[in-house]
Amino acid sequence: MFEQELELEKKSSSILPLLLMVTLIVGIAGVALYFVLWSRTTLTTAEVSPIILAAMERQGPATLHFSTGAVEDQTPLDPRYRLLQKAGYLKIEKGQKGKTPVSLTPSGQEWLTAVAAVKEKKTNDGTEYTVPLAQRKLVEVGKVTMLSPLKASVDYSWKWETTKAGDLFDASGPAVKAFNTWERSTLIDKFGAAFYHADPTKVTIFLSKRDNGWEITRE
Repeated sequence: MFEQELELEKKSSSILPLLLMVTLIVGIAGVALYFVLWSRTTLTTAEVSPIILAAMERQGPATLHFSTGAVEDQTPLDPRYRLLQKAGYLKIEKGQKGKTPVSLTPSGQEWLTAVAAVKEKKTNDGTEYTVPLAQRKLVEVGKVTMLSPLKASVDYSWKWETTKAGDLFDASGPAVKAFNTWERSTLIDKFGAAFYHADPTKVTIFLSKRDNGWEITRE
């Protein structure tokens, strides 16, 4: 009986190192396979571009909102309406009973016609307009860095492509610069003005590989 126990102990002591060695080999092979897959996983600019373009499309254009008809009394006093009035596109009359009559001039009608995809919504008091100012456009996809087989960082640059309305609301243009500092800030913060003709903006994003392909994610 004692001899049998010794034999079992010998077998156990010889199997344990073998198991440890097999486990180590499997682990090393797994790590090696991971790095082989990583080295073979690459994203090209041609693959990345549609992902970035789709994200820009989802963001939509920068827009201007204003109304004609009987407009709330204080609204036509804001710099957005006064900018359009100075440009000759709106006629603003004297307010009565909390409402101010605002109408498009013939030049204003032509101006809106020259801008594609303007939306009009009829209301009880007049018409609400949504006017596209500018759309983001991809300039260049730069460096694509694989961080792992399932993650990458991408550098790219974009710039604004303006409409005629966007040119009017360019923060560095003469129409916006004619206002004081506070009014320019209000036009930028609330009413769609921006530095639309500035140099391209450089951006770094992160992509992760999901079941349905590569997606933009937060780091």
